[in-house]
Amino acid sequence: MLSLNRKTKGEALFDLLNNIGMLLICFVTLYPIWYVVVNSLNEGVDGMRGGIYWWPRIFSFENYMGVFRNPGIMTAMGVTVAKTLLGTVLHVFFTAMVAYAFSRRELIGGKIYIFIGTVTLFFGGGLIPTYLLMKDLHLLDNFLVYIIPVMFSFFDLIIFMTFFREIPDGLEEAAEIDGANDWSIFVRIIIPVSMPVIATISLFHGVYQWNDYFTGVIYMNNMDLQPIQTYLYRVVAQSSSNQMVAQIPGGIGKTVTSQSIKLATMVVTTMPIVFVYPFLQRYFVKGMMIGSIKG
Repeated sequence: MLSLNRKTKGEALFDLLNNIGMLLICFVTLYPIWYVVVNSLNEGVDGMRGGIYWWPRIFSFENYMGVFRNPGIMTAMGVTVAKTLLGTVLHVFFTAMVAYAFSRRELIGGKIYIFIGTVTLFFGGGLIPTYLLMKDLHLLDNFLVYIIPVMFSFFDLIIFMTFFREIPDGLEEAAEIDGANDWSIFVRIIIPVSMPVIATISLFHGVYQWNDYFTGVIYMNNMDLQPIQTYLYRVVAQSSSNQMVAQIPGGIGKTVTSQSIKLATMVVTTMPIVFVYPFLQRYFVKGMMIGSIKG
């Protein structure tokens, strides 16, 4: 009886420490986000004094007004939204289409194609050859540089292919009896029953498209075609706050600084993904379980 009580007390202590540990992890994870939001809602000039940790000292929306009044930021935001939506749709559809062909066991040379694709997961051409390729394809300063190079991913193909092979063959056989061809089966049967994996890959690629700044830095010299992340990268790289304030129309430069604009822009660029994730979470969890249970 004594050993049982000790075991119970030990388990209770372990649970308490585990809960405290989880709270600490949550705090360490969420506080930097809270810090950025709080400082972005504080008056810019006052924020330069520091000492703002939990709540704005002088509450103000001037920083966000500066973001939305800046035509450069709004143009970059439009480019980001466009490339995220278009890039995600094309990536998911094209990768799923190729994966469906790879999932057919009667595909001639399928193992050879899979081997070649697997090699590309470990070896790449490097930045300079890739840049020269983009130049030869006339993709420099071209919006399609955000779309075409990442329209297909062999890693995502493996996830799609694993899911497609778990779909009962009876569905396809019944459709074939009714006279459906491969294209009709893919569009009318495979895609509708594959929403968990489609949502998972959409989330993966959508977050990549939204957060990608490197493509704009390397391949884009046209400022009107740079995404918001590239714009934010260049804002952070700026050393003079006067240059940043000069870009903001509307006469709000007296209370807005370069640092406060950076923080507000970070919040504006992060929040859309944060809001979208809960709606895809249930599909995301299902998609992550693909291939984990056999039999």
